[in-house]
Amino acid sequence: MINKNEWLTVGLITSCHGINGQVKVKSLSDFEERFLKPGMRWLQKENEPPSKIELISGFKQPGKETFIVKLQGINTRNDAEQLKTFKILVRTDKLPKLKKEEFHLLELINLEVKTLENDELKTIGKVINLENEKNNLLIIELFKNQKKVLIPFVKEIVPLVDIKNQFVIINPPNGLLEL
Repeated sequence: MINKNEWLTVGLITSCHGINGQVKVKSLSDFEERFLKPGMRWLQKENEPPSKIELISGFKQPGKETFIVKLQGINTRNDAEQLKTFKILVRTDKLPKLKKEEFHLLELINLEVKTLENDELKTIGKVINLENEKNNLLIIELFKNQKKVLIPFVKEIVPLVDIKNQFVIINPPNGLLEL
């Protein structure tokens, strides 16, 4: 379950765009309105506390998962360059409500990872983090050797997610856990 006082990173400011203080944001969210709809947002630099800032406008770059965003008080290219590597956050208690079988990716962290071997479920590790570039990847730490492996989060490899009972079942191709 999601802790109500936590933050979820939904975007990363990767660079400035133009000379009027716009920034380029790499989306880590399925909800585009987070970068399009004006309103208050939260920014975080490295491990500093998040701070409020108002999103004035935004648009999605055609054919990409990036957005060009204008933030209140960021009016020059130099201002925008200062925000490079900042995270755009939302509070986990403000996450959209989902349908019964849906879940937020953040809820996968700390779930046990199980495989089906000889008709028995065997716990092999836990999800310690997520990576989201073009595809979602689960970062799993294996119990047997504390090795970290990346597992593509696709139905063929992760056929079952059980948030209520705190585990996922994976069906990795041969050799994936040995990489």
